[in-house]
Amino acid sequence: MQPFLRVINLSKTFGALPVIQQVSFEVQPGEVVGLTGSTGSGKSVLVMMLAGMYEPNEGEIFFANKRLSWPFTAQSMGIGVIHQRPTLTDHFDVVSNIFLGNEIGRPKWLGWLRKINRLRMHQEAILFLKQLGIQVNSLYEKVNNLSGEQRQLIAIARVLTYPVRMVIIDEPTISLSYPFQQRLLSLIQRWRQQGVAVLFSSNNLDHLFAVTDRIIILYQGRKVADLRTDETDREDVVNRLLGIKYSQKPAPTIWDFDSYDYIRENAEKLHYHQMLLEKDLAAEGTLNRQLTEQLAEQLQALDQANLALREAQRRLLSDGEQERKHLAREIHDQIIQDLLSINYELEGIEIEQTTSSALEINLSNIRHGIRELVDNLRRICGNLRPPTIDSLGLGAALQSYSHDWSLRTGIKVNLSLDGKLGRLPEATELSIFRIVQEGLNNVWRHAQASSVQISLQHTSPRTLMVSLRDDGTGLSKNYDLATLAMKGHYGLMGISERIALLGGRFHLQRLPEGGALLQVEIPHPRVNVNPVATR
Repeated sequence: MQPFLRVINLSKTFGALPVIQQVSFEVQPGEVVGLTGSTGSGKSVLVMMLAGMYEPNEGEIFFANKRLSWPFTAQSMGIGVIHQRPTLTDHFDVVSNIFLGNEIGRPKWLGWLRKINRLRMHQEAILFLKQLGIQVNSLYEKVNNLSGEQRQLIAIARVLTYPVRMVIIDEPTISLSYPFQQRLLSLIQRWRQQGVAVLFSSNNLDHLFAVTDRIIILYQGRKVADLRTDETDREDVVNRLLGIKYSQKPAPTIWDFDSYDYIRENAEKLHYHQMLLEKDLAAEGTLNRQLTEQLAEQLQALDQANLALREAQRRLLSDGEQERKHLAREIHDQIIQDLLSINYELEGIEIEQTTSSALEINLSNIRHGIRELVDNLRRICGNLRPPTIDSLGLGAALQSYSHDWSLRTGIKVNLSLDGKLGRLPEATELSIFRIVQEGLNNVWRHAQASSVQISLQHTSPRTLMVSLRDDGTGLSKNYDLATLAMKGHYGLMGISERIALLGGRFHLQRLPEGGALLQVEIPHPRVNVNPVATR
């Protein structure tokens, strides 16, 4: 039988470095020949020359008794080549890479007019991938998105797309998991049955002894052995791989190949399970990414809802302030004036009438009650809308309110204002006034304090710090705003809501020496209005 491949005295050098030296061998049709050697022995360079990618410096190569001359393409000679590193076109999809250079379409003699039959290529690609057990998300996915194992399997599938007379395989199992290694070995045996010559380059002795008829061993670029697989053993192959002569053979006790086989088999199984784990992790990563995207969407929707809620609260507070202002004016302009008018009439009756002393006493009591009612209504008006804040600003309003509050409660108030406080936006001034107002009310109701210190100071050109310190009983150790609100204490909750609407920060602490400290930091834009001097 004529050999399909005949290599005669092949040599290759790179510069002054000899890589392949006088290598000769043959491969018969239907024969599987193993090629092995340690790192640097020249296996891959020899494969490259047989594939037409390197031109030898010396020697000849015959395919089917035809002497080759360079350049040539292996595919045109009916030779399939599977490289250690897949030669794929990254920006092409799976189908295009499988049929690259062998596209299905009209007759090739039409040249560039030849139309590619994508549908048929897609159908046949499914069959080829099914033979190898390959699974990809889409046949039209670009191969640069695939794993190293998937890329190698696609390179193997490419060899199935055209009739081959010989297949040259260069260490493809390195990037394959155990199940796909076994499928490649089965494919090699099928090629043998079909009469295809196979040159299988590998350093995996288990694979070589499983499928080859002969094993060629290279050592430092030279062929040192051409052994029939059924007439040699692993010890002999390893010795020749290492360049050990028979007189230098190590003691047989170190070659425990049963243990070697067991370890190798388990290592490949572990590699297979590792691949499964990586796939599971990839799937889990996809799920986590989807959950993260959904969570981000929900957070975005929640942020939008919070913004809408804050805007609604801001409008509610603004509307409330306007209602307070309107109500204060109505009380002042209508009810108080009516009461004062009644009081004046009673005073006239008291002067004109010379009645009994009992009637005089009753009239005097009525007038006194009316005056107290007027005072209370004026105080209520001040609480609803401090009259000085619109005309004189926040500083004057706080001075007036804290003075009246101190007289009413008997608690001493020390107010310290920034000398450059100036006018602030109306909403900011009203919010700060309400914060101080509510803070003082909390001190009066709960703190049992004798004095309060209030401070408004700029900590930066755009930040105002409001502090309120008392010397009372202080806070409970484990106070909580929500718990206080459930008990009906809404003052601090209202303060925190106003601060949140202003984009400020709220800090409340229990002082070691007793009492409590409320600090509020509020950002604000300045209003270029000179403050009116306090009278």
